[in-house]
Amino acid sequence: MAKLGRYNILKVVKEVDLKEVDFGLYLDGGRDGEILLPTRYVPEGTAPGDRLEVFVYLDSEDRLIATTERPLAQADEFAHLQVVAVGGAGAFLDWGLPKDLLVPYREQPVKMREGQRHIVFVHEDRLTRRIVASARVERFVDKSFPDLEIGEQVDLLVGPASELGFKAIVNNRYWGLVYANEVFAPIETGQRTTGYVKQVRDDGKIDLQLQPLGFAKVEGATATILQRLQEAGGYLAVTDKSPAELINSLFGMSKKTYKQAIGDLYKRRVVLLEPEGIRLSTED
Repeated sequence: MAKLGRYNILKVVKEVDLKEVDFGLYLDGGRDGEILLPTRYVPEGTAPGDRLEVFVYLDSEDRLIATTERPLAQADEFAHLQVVAVGGAGAFLDWGLPKDLLVPYREQPVKMREGQRHIVFVHEDRLTRRIVASARVERFVDKSFPDLEIGEQVDLLVGPASELGFKAIVNNRYWGLVYANEVFAPIETGQRTTGYVKQVRDDGKIDLQLQPLGFAKVEGATATILQRLQEAGGYLAVTDKSPAELINSLFGMSKKTYKQAIGDLYKRRVVLLEPEGIRLSTED
């Protein structure tokens, strides 16, 4: 049985059973029967017995159909998608396939309008088997205690901003928070980025940061400083006494991290510390 709304590895029907028609080929969908792969998606040289990775969903007439195109999200994933139309059934999102993704009105906490972008959860409607989306993402976020370690690298989908900072969906599963005073480079809602677990609180809430913890954090900072120095011709008019705002604008890090990284570079004789700035060392 093919997994609806997800990638599947399906076999082109054997030659004796092959229905090779001018509008495509049929793939073996198991209990779902044969699934059409339209001609425009058939890779050149495809032959009976070959296995293809395809995405399976329902077409406009609710028939199973396969494509080799890659949508912006699969079923059971969160995504940040744009509204391309609003109709009688709800809002329709561009998810990278010819048939737009429906968000029924009941799944819109705030009425969606054309051109807006929203974080949604993509899933299969159990009654209709159609792939739909919901903007009521709280219903789909895992409420169990996070199975995460301090310092663990995680995948983030940045959510809405607040006075505290940015909420973010962690590993397509949990809500976490990046505090505003620990954001040292521009981020925005819908951005996918790497983060690190700073703390898992007793109540299960996750504190995040965008830079690695400990020595790994300093290593990343030294690489950034060296890159900026090289781009500037080997010298920058900044010291450990420079304003934190200047350091943040130049390197996208806190003053504390900058000092740790510069100390490491100086000890390794990679940079020279001058009264008004830092300079790349010419020592071998």
